[in-house]
Amino acid sequence: MSAAAVARVHRALATRPRLPLATLPTPLYEATRLRAVLGGSETCPRILIKRDDLTALGLGGNKARKLEYLVADARAQGATTLITTGAVQSNHARMTAAAACVAGMRCVLVLTTSVDEPAIAGNLLLDKLYGAAIRLVPSVDPMLAVGQDEAVVAAVAAEERAAGRVPYVIPVGGSSGIGVCGYIGGTVELVEQLHDMSLSRRSRIGEGGPSRLYYASGSRGTQAGLTLGAKLCAAPYRVYGVAVSAGEPEKIERAKRIANEAAALLGLPERLEREDLVTDQNFIGEGYGIPTPAALEAITLFARSEAILLDPCYTSKAAAAMVRHLRAGDIPPTETIVFLHTGGMPALFTEGFVDRYSPDMNGYL
Repeated sequence: MSAAAVARVHRALATRPRLPLATLPTPLYEATRLRAVLGGSETCPRILIKRDDLTALGLGGNKARKLEYLVADARAQGATTLITTGAVQSNHARMTAAAACVAGMRCVLVLTTSVDEPAIAGNLLLDKLYGAAIRLVPSVDPMLAVGQDEAVVAAVAAEERAAGRVPYVIPVGGSSGIGVCGYIGGTVELVEQLHDMSLSRRSRIGEGGPSRLYYASGSRGTQAGLTLGAKLCAAPYRVYGVAVSAGEPEKIERAKRIANEAAALLGLPERLEREDLVTDQNFIGEGYGIPTPAALEAITLFARSEAILLDPCYTSKAAAAMVRHLRAGDIPPTETIVFLHTGGMPALFTEGFVDRYSPDMNGYL
């Protein structure tokens, strides 16, 4: 970590309006029991878990960091209604609805679904509890997690204006230049925590600094913020995204574009190139929101070793990649890795998970 670089990023972020919504900083937790299950210090590197599932807003998750900047921007523009889109079990939609409650704003969610009447469970239940108005639109491709939502979003915005309200449209996942500021700030928080643990450089006691940061990569706003943040702060690790839905190469281009928009907004000269962005496409499985056997195993592994809950859509697929790499010996045991837990637990209480999960998936323990 470069202290001067981190101070510069702090100053740049302070120029943007921000509405405190998250409980920060989130803990950086050492998963000693998980490490032991995966072979112990002889074969497995040290594992740290950045607990962004504990941001608290609306049951927690990574979107709180983005929404702090997005909702502040909406209020600065005089908006009265937040509009966003996502899958019917979208964590981002749920947290936008929660943020609207805190900000005293109206919220309309345009949600894609493959069924006419989705079960009122998980995130959708919470959307309704937070008082969001909901418009359902048909899904187009479950691999891509997209639907016929653009025209509906435009129509909703027009309806809000006709009713005398001021709409503010947040893109899917909060993935915009403004939203990217959330994980630039999240990176600053992480590298400062690593520094406090003497892990921003090689340790004198034999274990190395963090070499890789694993996280689940969806709409790519988190990817953009983490990767740009790592570059700005001279972070010691490589940002390693694990895709949860298809859509390359357009998604990489989106991440590059919004990261560079964020840098420009903050008045910083650094820019990302395509090769800076890493996304592993090998753990998507059948598509977005459909858990793989390896993801289901990872859910059980984290729960029974650390009592940490992963979700079946995002974090479990990223954890499945990490576990496979650790079992294969791809990362030396003298190193340290970080797993970013981005939340999403409401999906554990949906038919999509319950119908696929078996509590007997513990043969590896």
